[in-house]
Amino acid sequence: MTTPEKVESAASQQMRDNLARIETLTTRLVEALAHKRAPNLALEGPGMDLYLSSSAAMMKAMTDNPAKIFETQVKYWGEAMTHYLEASHALSQGKLQPPADPGPKDRRFSNPLWDTHPYFNFVKQQYMIAAKAIEEGAAQVEGLDPVNRRRLDYFTKQIVDLMAPTNFLATNPDALERAVATEGESLVRGLENLVRDIEENKGDLIVTLSDRNAFKVGENIGTAEGSVVYRNHMMELIQYSPTTEKVHKTPLIIFPPWINKFYILDLKPQNSLIRWIVDQGFTLFVVSWKNPDASYADVGMEDYVQDGYLTAIDEVKKITGEPKVNAVGYCIAGTTLSLTLALLNKRKDRSINSATFFTTLTDFSDQGEFTAFLQDDFVDGIEAQCKADGVLSSYFMTRTFSYLRANDLIYQPAIRSYMLGESPPAFDLLYWNGDSTNLPGKMAMQYLRGLCQEDSFTSKGFPLFDEVLKVSEVKVPLCAIACETDHIAPWIASFNGVAQMGSKDKTFILSESGHIAGIVNPPSKKKYGHYTSEAPVENPNEWKAVAQYNQGSWWPRWGEWLASRSGKLVPARAVGDADHPALAPAPGTYVGEVVKV
Repeated sequence: MTTPEKVESAASQQMRDNLARIETLTTRLVEALAHKRAPNLALEGPGMDLYLSSSAAMMKAMTDNPAKIFETQVKYWGEAMTHYLEASHALSQGKLQPPADPGPKDRRFSNPLWDTHPYFNFVKQQYMIAAKAIEEGAAQVEGLDPVNRRRLDYFTKQIVDLMAPTNFLATNPDALERAVATEGESLVRGLENLVRDIEENKGDLIVTLSDRNAFKVGENIGTAEGSVVYRNHMMELIQYSPTTEKVHKTPLIIFPPWINKFYILDLKPQNSLIRWIVDQGFTLFVVSWKNPDASYADVGMEDYVQDGYLTAIDEVKKITGEPKVNAVGYCIAGTTLSLTLALLNKRKDRSINSATFFTTLTDFSDQGEFTAFLQDDFVDGIEAQCKADGVLSSYFMTRTFSYLRANDLIYQPAIRSYMLGESPPAFDLLYWNGDSTNLPGKMAMQYLRGLCQEDSFTSKGFPLFDEVLKVSEVKVPLCAIACETDHIAPWIASFNGVAQMGSKDKTFILSESGHIAGIVNPPSKKKYGHYTSEAPVENPNEWKAVAQYNQGSWWPRWGEWLASRSGKLVPARAVGDADHPALAPAPGTYVGEVVKV
C-alpha cells in the first residue's frame, strides 16, 4: 500500500535527482559558454547608419509635425489603458474571466488559456496592442531611402517577435502546464536540450530542429542507386543507375547549391526528384560539392566554374560519348550556371544543349528580404569573418536564413525544446536543413559584392576568366521554375533575370509554395499546383495576369519539355566506363563531411 509518506519520499527523491541534474547541466553550460567564439559585432545587428538615419527622420518628424507623433502615443496609451480598465472591471465583478478579446487570432496563442484566463489574456492583449503601436510608429517614420525603410521594418519586426510573451517561461501557459504536469521534469529536459545545442555549436546557440540520430544519408535518406564516377577537390560526380531499358540520348547533369547538400533532391523514394528523373528515362548525373574548410579560403567563382561546372560537363561527355548535355542549376548553382553559359557563349562552346533553372536569381536589383543583410555594415562584417576563418561558416548562413522566418525556425522550436522539454522531431527536411555547409571566403565575397550588391551580371558585367559576363549572353533554350511564396529567390526577381537572358526559347513555370516545397513537389502527392502562361517572358505582371493554373506538380510538364530536347531513345547506359570506375556508391563521400568553423 502506498502511504503519503512514501509518495512524499518519492517526490523528494525526484526533486533531489532533478537538482543534481541541474547542477551538472549548469556546470556543462558554463564550460560550453567559455568556448564561445568572440562575437563579431558587425554581424550582431545593423550599423550606426541605420540608427542615425532613423533617429534623424524621427527627430525631423517630431519637429515638423509634433501632433502626429503625439497622436500616435495617445492612441497607444488609450488602447492600453482602456484594456487595463476593462480587465480590472471584469475582475472587480468577482468573475475570473477576461474582457472581450477582439483578436486578431495568432497561432502562437493557440492555448485556450490565452483567451479564457485573465492573466494570460491580459498579457497577450497588452503585447498585441504594444506590437501594433511599435509597427505603426516605425511605419510613420518618413524620409528614409527605400533600403533603410526595408531595414527598419525588418528589425522592428524582429524586436516585436522576440518580445512575444510565448518566448518567456513566466508568460507561456503551455510551458507552465507542462512543468506542473511533469513536476518540473520538462524544464530539466529543456535545460539538457539547451546545453546540448550550445555544446554542439561551440558556445553558440542554434536550435536543433530535427533528431540528428533519426537519419543517415545513404541508409534511410539519399538512397537512390548510383556511383561516384569522378572526384576532384571541388566535387564528386555521381551517375545514377538506369531504371528503364532505354534512355534519352542527351544526358542530364544537375548542379545543386553548395550552401546545402544535394540530397534535398533525394530525401525519400516517394519525393525523390532524382529517382523520378531516372524513371523518366534520362541518364542522370548529379554534382555533390565539397564542404570547404579554411584551406579553401582562396577558392572563388572561377574554381566552381572551371573545376566544378566545366569539368563535370567534360566528364559526362566522355562517359556518354555525347557532344552535348542538358544542365540544371538550383538556387546559387543556377546563378553560376548562368555565368557558365555566358562564358561558354563567349568561347563559342556549345556543350550545353539546354538549361533549367530552379529558383534562380540573376537580377539582384531587388534584394527582397535579404535587404537587411546585404548592406555594407553586414557585408563588411562578413568579409572580416571570412578573413579570420577562411570560410563563411555555416553557422552564420544558418542564422541568417533562420531569422527570415524567426517564429517558425527559432522561437517555436526553442519553446518546444527548451521550455516544453521535447525531443526534436524525426523530420527529414529539417534534418537536411541543419546539415549545412561552409562557403569559401573568396567565393562568398565575390557573390555578395559582385552579384548581390553591385548586381553586376545584369548591369556592367561580372568579371570572370578575363571576360566580362552579362546575363544577355545566356542564349541556350531554357526553362525556369520559380516558386510563388519563395522568400529566398522571389519569383518576380527570378522572372526578371530570365527576361533579360538572350535565349529565344524561354519557358517559365511558377510553382505554388516556397523555395523547397515548391521544387520537391512529386506528382504522387497532388499537393501544389503550378502556373503557365502564353505571354512572353518579358513582364512578370503581364505574364501572371493571363497565366493558367494547373493542378498538380510541374515535374511532368518539365519532363516533357526536357524530353523534347534530349534526343532519341537509346539503350540504357551502364554507370561509368573503363576510365571512370565506381569510386564509391551514391551518395558518395563528400556529402557526409561535417566541417565546423
